[in-house]
Amino acid sequence: MKKMSLVMGALILGAVAASSVGAQDNPYLGTWKLNAAKSKAEGVPVPKSMTRTVTADGDKVKYSYEGVMADGTAVAYSFTVAYDGKDYPVTGNGVPGGADSISIKREGTHMATAVLKKGGKEVGTSTSEVSKDGKVTTLKLKGMADGKPITGVTVYDKQ
Repeated sequence: MKKMSLVMGALILGAVAASSVGAQDNPYLGTWKLNAAKSKAEGVPVPKSMTRTVTADGDKVKYSYEGVMADGTAVAYSFTVAYDGKDYPVTGNGVPGGADSISIKREGTHMATAVLKKGGKEVGTSTSEVSKDGKVTTLKLKGMADGKPITGVTVYDKQ
């Protein structure tokens, strides 16, 4: 389950970008579905399905996830963040790596980095990039599961 949770980390961390200048300028807003056929991970299975909904929430952005892991376990979790590098709480079931917080920084208009933490200790990192046409988000994950390094690339298609 820890390994699957780390893949889920890629999914959470895929939420890692939004623009503080306004919703119309944020390429991450909308509903996104995991493209499992284009996603891959080393040492862990890719989830069967995952939907990510990203909405503006004042000067922050709310991410909600619902899906099914490779073993059939249902997951649903969410978080609301600003892109200031500070930790924000993550709640729900199936939170990747058992994380209880996430911090996010923008690296450009279509790219960002995130760090998932549990009890203040880092459990995973990710970079996220939205394609220039706004139709695809690609996430690259690095983390640990059961003391072994995990890497993965997950792809989301905008709905």
